[in-house]
Amino acid sequence: MYQKVPVTILTGYLGSGKTTLLNKILSEEHGKRIAVIENEYGEVGIDQGLVINADEEVFEMSNGCICCTVRGDLIRVLGNLMKRRDKFDYVLVETTGLADPGPVAQTFFMDDEIRDEFTLDGIVTLIDAAHIDQQLERSNESSEQVAFADVLILNKSDLVPEESLVKLESRLRDMNTMARVVRSTQAEVPVETVLNLSAFDLDQILERRPTFLEPEYPFEWTGVYQLEPGNYEMTLDDGPDPEMSLVAIPGQKADEDALKQSAEQCVRLFAQAAQSLKPGDSIAANKHLSLELESKGTKSFLFEVKNEETIGFYAQHTAEEFDLKIIKAGQAVSPIKERVWVAEHEHDDEVGSIAIERQGNVDPEKLNQWIGTLLAEKGVDIFRTKGFISYKNESRRVVFQGVHMLFTAQPGQEWGDAPRCNQLVFIGRNLDEAQMRKDFDECLI
Repeated sequence: MYQKVPVTILTGYLGSGKTTLLNKILSEEHGKRIAVIENEYGEVGIDQGLVINADEEVFEMSNGCICCTVRGDLIRVLGNLMKRRDKFDYVLVETTGLADPGPVAQTFFMDDEIRDEFTLDGIVTLIDAAHIDQQLERSNESSEQVAFADVLILNKSDLVPEESLVKLESRLRDMNTMARVVRSTQAEVPVETVLNLSAFDLDQILERRPTFLEPEYPFEWTGVYQLEPGNYEMTLDDGPDPEMSLVAIPGQKADEDALKQSAEQCVRLFAQAAQSLKPGDSIAANKHLSLELESKGTKSFLFEVKNEETIGFYAQHTAEEFDLKIIKAGQAVSPIKERVWVAEHEHDDEVGSIAIERQGNVDPEKLNQWIGTLLAEKGVDIFRTKGFISYKNESRRVVFQGVHMLFTAQPGQEWGDAPRCNQLVFIGRNLDEAQMRKDFDECLI
């Protein structure tokens, strides 16, 4: 079977470290045969001492790589490269620091000859960790480079305090839930970080991050406890917040389906006004409670179990953050099940991600009509689309991917005995998540 050449697009704002990374790829002995296409506005100067052969705009490097410069038409340069197909196994395309990577990505969807020879494997964005916050505030291009990425390399991470790095990583994941975040210093990353990404394979993404398609919740942790009749206390030590929201659900089952069902109930309860509890107060069931935790030392809240039952506690923070314990007669009771949820964050950026997961099959006509309308109206603001869907009479997944208004679909893996489901991810600017979920639900059979 003919193997297409995998292509990685490398993007990043000016000063992010693209030059350093490309120079490493063109000079180090990594054993990979990579064709690097650098932008004519880039800063990479080809070390002539490493060039063993030059023909037109293509330079063969001593470490087995190839380097050429885009002086106009990327399609023409790719065609020129294919004359040397036996010289390389991968292609890495650099964009300018001020460019939206979308048009470069679209090249691999639009041109039939290019699509027959190359496959877009992924988009890697280098980020100057010390300056990205300012760049995101003043530059649409920076936001778009984050939004398009499959891998975000946080370069110069040694110049940023750990606490700031954690906040930055959280902000970037809010903007692009698909991307893998990698820290680096002086663009030192394994070359495999930018190759063979299989970025359009949603199964691989879910392998790396099982909660990838999970919605965000107003709570972060659930502990399920099997409790005998008696008096109990919930104790909490000093933690990150002066208060914590909590909901107690009696009769909670410990299996995953039951937890998700109760989670939906808790979302509605968390949306209600909270009842404030001081240490020593009693915990009521099925109510949104706010535990006051300002006082120093261990705080205790009381509750009574009249009959043996299982109770689920849904908390705004994880148990570890406050050393939360359930105590009876001085003895701690261990939970029979714990579950960590994807917690809500503040979304200040215009750019964000929407992940939709639904069981069942989709009506092809309704889906095509919805996607067509969506891309016509919002295509400019939808940077990336990927996922797979289930058609009733199709034995295989239908895998799709898109860049702006360009959208392709092709057969994927066989369903076999796996339950039919649909998983979609959209990354873009000012997208109406509630409306998109509603519109997709109307496509289901």
